[in-house]
Amino acid sequence: MTRFSKFTWGVLLYNLVVILWGAYVRATGSGAGCGSHWPLCNGVVLPRAPEVSTMIEFAHRLTSGLALVLVLIMFVWAFRQYPKKHRVRLGASLSMFFIITEALVGAGLVLFEWVAQDASMGRVISISVHLVNTFLLLASLTLTAWWSSGGEPISFKGRGAALWAFIFGFLGVLVIGVTGAVTALGDTLFPAGSVAEGIQQDFAATAHFLVRLRVWHPIIAIGVGFYLLFLAGVVGMASDRKIVKRNAVIVISLVVLQWLAGLINILLLAPVWMQLVHLLMADLVWIFWVLLAANTFGTGVMEQEDQHQVSSVHAEATFVGS
Repeated sequence: MTRFSKFTWGVLLYNLVVILWGAYVRATGSGAGCGSHWPLCNGVVLPRAPEVSTMIEFAHRLTSGLALVLVLIMFVWAFRQYPKKHRVRLGASLSMFFIITEALVGAGLVLFEWVAQDASMGRVISISVHLVNTFLLLASLTLTAWWSSGGEPISFKGRGAALWAFIFGFLGVLVIGVTGAVTALGDTLFPAGSVAEGIQQDFAATAHFLVRLRVWHPIIAIGVGFYLLFLAGVVGMASDRKIVKRNAVIVISLVVLQWLAGLINILLLAPVWMQLVHLLMADLVWIFWVLLAANTFGTGVMEQEDQHQVSSVHAEATFVGS
């Protein structure tokens, strides 16, 4: 494993931490901790005598800024180390693009004041866009790390049916993620005192639209989850490659664990720590779905300088999920 591949896996792990901290900011209502100022915090570079919400939001901005710097280093490093048209350059370029759009969406949330207790449709749309962009960033970082560790190029030639099956899976996970983000926002803004009270709120005609939308997330999660289980099982059994079989098992295990986490989240009335666990599981399902697709559509042909890294690739991917 090269220094660059180690660094790239580290960048992926660090971005997972930043994503979880961002969810903590939302769950604790600290999004307005720096006011409607960006990139400054309450109009200054360093907040003075900050409140707890300001410290939480300011820490998120610092960690997000470092994430941007790390991806920039990865981007420059990739273009210095790999030749033109190399797949690692592609992954690094996509990662750079999506980390910039991630920052812009985050800035928009602050500048338009779609934070704290805001329950507008604008915030719902913005957090949905934010979630999709975050997943695309994670996919780009995952592929960059995978390819730099010796992962094969991807080819879709002659794989039409399998490609569409995976596309539906990707879209399904995105829908789960978006509905999950909206549900988490509803749980934060309109908390229920008990499970029974929460169910009554979900079906009340006078309830806020965020509350009425909460019922759809578990339904969609169950339906898409079964689809992922089915496709991962089929792909795993049909392939004669150990890495594909192992990734399929990991995806299946993560989906089942995510269902369990979702059930616990409902029963415990969505405490902040459980929301973070639930989000982490969703991110891991997405990452390993990306890896499963990358292995399934791998060409089986690697460049000579990459081949010595192959034996350590799955260990690195498994570490991400641990």
